[in-house]
Amino acid sequence: MEVLHAHCAGLDVHKEMVVACVRHMVGGKITTAVKTFMTTTRELMTLSEWLSAEGATHIAMEATGVYWKPVWHILSDGEFELVLANAAHVKNVPGRKTDVNDATWLSDLMAHGLIRASFVPDEPTQQMRDLLRARKQFARERSSHIQRIQKTLEDGNIKLDSVVTDILGLSGRRILEALIDGQSLPEALAALAHRRIHATSAELEAALRGRITNHHRFLLRLYLDQVDAVDAAIHRIDKEVDSHVEPFRAAIELLSTIPGISTLSAEVIVSEIGIDMSSYLQAQYLRLRSRRGAKKAIGAVAASILTAAYHMLKNGTFYQELGASYFDERSKGKQALRLVNRLQNLGYDVQINPLAA
Repeated sequence: MEVLHAHCAGLDVHKEMVVACVRHMVGGKITTAVKTFMTTTRELMTLSEWLSAEGATHIAMEATGVYWKPVWHILSDGEFELVLANAAHVKNVPGRKTDVNDATWLSDLMAHGLIRASFVPDEPTQQMRDLLRARKQFARERSSHIQRIQKTLEDGNIKLDSVVTDILGLSGRRILEALIDGQSLPEALAALAHRRIHATSAELEAALRGRITNHHRFLLRLYLDQVDAVDAAIHRIDKEVDSHVEPFRAAIELLSTIPGISTLSAEVIVSEIGIDMSSYLQAQYLRLRSRRGAKKAIGAVAASILTAAYHMLKNGTFYQELGASYFDERSKGKQALRLVNRLQNLGYDVQINPLAA
């Protein structure tokens, strides 16, 4: 098999250590050198110096949790070509021997160009990704606290969510605070609802007639405070994102022209796939599409949005709506062409002309 990189290395990265194997191909002879380094900053700097002294030009490592990131950051300051490999992919390449360690195996794959590189975003994109992923986790946590509030209300036979769309909206919040403060009269609680609420006064009073104890009030206050704390954290994240969004602003504005894509959704897409359409994005895009599944409607829609996003970011063009009749028109043209071909196969010379409108 052809050797593409005569001087390369493979790194087996763990939480507390890195096993490095440098592979040289000189005059048809293969030599290897294996060393182990700790994952402290000083040791990783020593690793970089050793790889440089060995003359390694291309270095491969597996994407193992978050442990690869500090190694990547330090080695990226050197003159190496770094490649991040998907652990499942490199382990499934045929020819692996059980007695060969991972670092040696990675160096062999790297030498022959058999590693499919994963997309690694630049530092600003990575920071944006970290912030928005943290925001997603906080949003999930907020939903969990709201579910706990609803469960507590149900335990006290208060049906607030059946008469109020958002129990933490203007009306819902007023009623919750009053319940926590000790108010239990259905008429007084119903009067706190906004006048534009769809439920009638009778419906509100019926839904708010329950049995709220001090135990319920304690839990409601506890969960509501947690929601407020999470809201404050999300607000801080949003401010931090806004302060670093400038390099991505044009891309976000482009993606926001896609129907159903909000500014937040556009920020998430940019943070996950980056804005450089000439790097490893194509492989990343194909993996996203295959993972979500083309047979499911939501997967097909997600793939369509990613396709549009790819070309919009690559060409700097805005989204163009094809219209609801696009697929019908395309199907009609295909059907007409298929019928013409069948007639021609039967020996007829066929010409078709559209009817006048």
